Amino acid sequence: MYLHLGGDVIVPKKDIIAIIDLDSSLQGLPTQEFLESDTTKRYVVRISEEGKEKSFVITDKYIYYSPISSNTLMKRGNNFSIMVKQWEESATG
Repeated sequence: MYLHLGGDVIVPKKDIIAIIDLDSSLQGLPTQEFLESDTTKRYVVRISEEGKEKSFVITDKYIYYSPISSNTLMKRGNNFSIMVKQWEESATG
């Protein structure tokens, strides 16, 4: 299963560690410290133009700054799982 993060970026759902709302998370010091310190360990990929980021997605190798809200990304991921489950149930029947 894959999740579209915006632009031309699609990642395997199994690689996603966290999807975090950028606005609310930047108010917390631990998140700011993580982003500042972890950017040397992971590649940072900016999907949206500067200042239009709404969320960030952490995977084992990358931190993606996405123009799509964390709520929308979570819904996409959950809805896709539900659709696949429904399709599997109808196929087996």
